[in-house]
Amino acid sequence: MPQDTSRLHPPARRVVVADVTTAPVDVAALAAAVGDAAAGAVVTFAGVVRDHDHGQGVTGLEYVAHPDAGAVIARVVADVTARSAVDAVAVVHRVGALAVGECALGVAVSAAHRREAFETAALLVDEVKEHLPVWKRQDLTAGGHEWVNSA
Repeated sequence: MPQDTSRLHPPARRVVVADVTTAPVDVAALAAAVGDAAAGAVVTFAGVVRDHDHGQGVTGLEYVAHPDAGAVIARVVADVTARSAVDAVAVVHRVGALAVGECALGVAVSAAHRREAFETAALLVDEVKEHLPVWKRQDLTAGGHEWVNSA
């Protein structure tokens, strides 16, 4: 009879990184950072600046963060991680001016199984977007800009 090994590697639930930065977000580096021998799945998400929003062309954008944004993202990521069955997570949100195609939000999650990794990655994206005090100014193709109160 096969031995039950599920208790040999209980989820570590480590937060490897939870940061707000002006530096480019490297999702591959986040994935490497969460990698673990006990993880059968590493799921990543890259929130990339697109060239349109609500029917308007966008040429670029700028994210502006509240001074407490670093503490908020750390709290949100720790909370989601503690409620999950994953090994490790890494989440980085970029602020400053970004061009179309650049990554604004990077998430990487490792877990023993894919379902936990996918579910936790999706929840991290949703929770960061809901709670992180970051505002977005979109530069519009038609000229001018608009502010959006969400990341």
